[in-house]
Amino acid sequence: MSWYKKLHWQIIVGLILGFIWGIIAPLSGLQSFTTDFIKPIGTIFIRLLQLVAMPLVIASLIVGIGKLGDISKLSRIGGKTLGIFVLTTTLAISIGLISVNLINPGEALPESTRTRLMETYAGSAETRGQAAEQVLDQGPLAPLVNLVPDNIIAAASSNSNMLQVLLVTVLFGVVLLQIPSSKSKILLDFFDSMNDVIMKLIDVIMLLAPYGAFALIAAIMTELAGDNPMETLNILSALGLYCIAVVAGLFIHLILVYSFIVKVLGKTDFLHFLKQMRPAFLVAFSTSSSNATLPVTMDCVTNKLNVREEISSFVLPLGATVNMDGTSLYQAVAAVFIAQALGLDLTFTDQLAIILTATLASIGTAGVPGAGVVMLVIVLKAVDVPIEGIALILGVDRILDMIRTVVNISGDAAVSLAINQMEKQVEG
Repeated sequence: MSWYKKLHWQIIVGLILGFIWGIIAPLSGLQSFTTDFIKPIGTIFIRLLQLVAMPLVIASLIVGIGKLGDISKLSRIGGKTLGIFVLTTTLAISIGLISVNLINPGEALPESTRTRLMETYAGSAETRGQAAEQVLDQGPLAPLVNLVPDNIIAAASSNSNMLQVLLVTVLFGVVLLQIPSSKSKILLDFFDSMNDVIMKLIDVIMLLAPYGAFALIAAIMTELAGDNPMETLNILSALGLYCIAVVAGLFIHLILVYSFIVKVLGKTDFLHFLKQMRPAFLVAFSTSSSNATLPVTMDCVTNKLNVREEISSFVLPLGATVNMDGTSLYQAVAAVFIAQALGLDLTFTDQLAIILTATLASIGTAGVPGAGVVMLVIVLKAVDVPIEGIALILGVDRILDMIRTVVNISGDAAVSLAINQMEKQVEG
């Protein structure tokens, strides 16, 4: 097959052309054209992926649990999965703290730049702060209460309720295992057929991926530039060390932690893993959404990395909801950077608090663009750093969100490989 016929190369070309358009559009006065006629193509692409995400999770999870055929096996897989997720999240936050403390990006931020950024993004910072306040105002057991929906149809109507749907779907699958197979087979066959239809639908949607990637990147670049084409470069220049601290931490986590999981636990060559995950990486980069990327991630893990469907259909939806290593690492770096920029000293105890708070905040963080910033406010409050400081990072957050989403789905795929191999060893 010619290289230009491969999907990942088509998406890469789309990303490059979108980047070029994003530079040309502000210079040519095409911002309105980009917003009115190009951005909607990217929005349609994301919506199509989000459209199939929820039914895919429901169908694949029920089929996966049904194929396990044993509640004890489900419990074993679930325990291992959550254990690895918590461990990798803690490692990600620790790596982020090491990176930001070594580079010290906040100390290099000029006073004039800090003032300008605070004034420019004060409104956005206030909005994110209000959203976080609503979360903090809830009782200590609110997350547990919110986990249980009172209407499964209403819960399934929004991808932000993925954790609720996961709970109900797992309960449904477990009960299916406890009734006679003559009765459960009808439902399992239905969801199995539904799963096949959705996977075929994903193949059709992915035909739009190159155009969606072009539109999304073009819109992002144009919006960042605004009326001043040099604004994006100015922001990146001012926050360069902060971006380096985040990206360096993400890269180290990917190379050290995930390569260990893939090679040692998953018994798979790491370069082969990266190669097979390319379509998912590119979609994650362009959409900045773990939930929107989930259908593509499941396709890559199941069909290209040969992880059994009953494993991938359980681990990946769970990971897209509770395993946000990239987001957690970013929150740690951002919290220390803001403290440094504001002249505040964080003690060792404060940084331990960041590890704990960011780990807890990552669980249930919606896999949609920008959700990590709201959770960052909670982390800042835990160490008494003024939440207005998030205005310092909002200018580059969208770009960094694209990169950390790639790391988020990498972790989900790596853990799927590891669990798949562990189960093979248990089964002999």
